[in-house]
Amino acid sequence: MKRNTIIFGTKKMEIQLFRIMLKCIAVLMLLNFIFLSDLLAQKDTSTKKKDVDEIRVKLNDDGSHYLKLTILGQLWFRYNESNPGTTVLKEPTAEIYDIGIRRARFQFYGQLTDHAFFYFYFGQDNFNYLSPRKFTPFIQDALAEYKVKKGSEALIFGGGLSIISGLSRFSQPQVANIMSMDIPLFTQSTFDLTDQAGRKLSMYARGQVGKLDYRLILSNPFPITTSGTILPTGNPTTPNSNFAQQGNHMQYQGLLIWNFFDRETHVVAYMPGTYYGAKKVLNLEAGFIEQKNATWSSPDGGQTVDYHPLNCWSVAVFYDAPLNKTKGTALNAYLGYFDTQYGPGYLRYVGIMPTADGLAASAPYLAGSQGNAFPTFGTGHVVYSQFGYLLDKDLFGKGNGTLMPYATLQTASYDRLNKQMTIFDLGVNWFISGNTSKLTLDYQNRPVYSLVGNNLIRNASREVQLVLQYQFSF
Repeated sequence: MKRNTIIFGTKKMEIQLFRIMLKCIAVLMLLNFIFLSDLLAQKDTSTKKKDVDEIRVKLNDDGSHYLKLTILGQLWFRYNESNPGTTVLKEPTAEIYDIGIRRARFQFYGQLTDHAFFYFYFGQDNFNYLSPRKFTPFIQDALAEYKVKKGSEALIFGGGLSIISGLSRFSQPQVANIMSMDIPLFTQSTFDLTDQAGRKLSMYARGQVGKLDYRLILSNPFPITTSGTILPTGNPTTPNSNFAQQGNHMQYQGLLIWNFFDRETHVVAYMPGTYYGAKKVLNLEAGFIEQKNATWSSPDGGQTVDYHPLNCWSVAVFYDAPLNKTKGTALNAYLGYFDTQYGPGYLRYVGIMPTADGLAASAPYLAGSQGNAFPTFGTGHVVYSQFGYLLDKDLFGKGNGTLMPYATLQTASYDRLNKQMTIFDLGVNWFISGNTSKLTLDYQNRPVYSLVGNNLIRNASREVQLVLQYQFSF
């Protein structure tokens, strides 16, 4: 079967993929016409007071003690070129269309006293046609915090099940306010292996002192044996590291952020990917995560076992600021370097909301590399960058929304890959009603690797994914 392929660095584009892109653009234009026709038919009510600004209950007269509920939904409509060898229900499948719920979440939190705060997050991720048919939400976060001094964020103690992390801002993302289609998943180092969707049982101290924002975390990771992943029995038999099935050790994490301009306020642990020009932010950050004997391998086929630490650290700069306050234009940029050490030969493929469930038996590809997956985690080095530009707030007329085009680039040098792994996304957000209602169109281009012996050799061809996302958040 002839594959629909775009080769990075050339102008080649297959006719079928071109038709897919035209269909998505047509859908966007139709939605644009529907929404704008309705909005333009209405009178301008931007100066009228809203009946409800948020779902919030005051517990005292001045509202400093409160309860608040938020809701997030992200719906995906996707076309994906399958990685070579992909099968769906044992049938070879070169391309896949699917509809999925990327995230459906409820966030409930509150300031109960001047010192006591609680946070509860409930929901589900990654539900598409291959998921178990019973939609099973789960508790994502459940924590409590104590603010040492009333009115001061200098020192806050907390604990529970939490995504609060030390590696980077994207390790604890405020997903309703990320700039791109999705988060750089590699920043959540142990995602769904020794944590629960990035969450761990932790105790921590966090706060802000002057321009310094800090987080210090002690986490008790879950054992890999309770992850639901199918694991080989007995000791490891290959020189490539995987998470150890024996022993369990605490994780130590820390994140330091220096705010050069406006301070970022963190009522909750999550950190936004953009402020849409509402703040002038320039931050320098450094973070780490460390765990003793986190992975294991065997250099001699299982006769002896070597244990290895998990040791990841990063440095990054984040900029998000208005360019023209009158027009509402803004610029967003991020550049980060990540050193990711899991032990020799560690490599893990991940596909967000997987599009396929198998590989052909004779396919020379690494297990788990089917569908839309690519080498996401590995021992080596990663550079991640993103850039976005928020256009005039009255681009479509007053109160009718605007656009934010963006680009992201992730490039990794992992030990088991013979060549650099580079994946890029190009996209645009259409803020129909701010971030409460938005559409995102995202084009992703990723590499393919064939398994030759113990190493992975990069193919000449690349695969693409096209996603239209609708998000509601309030």
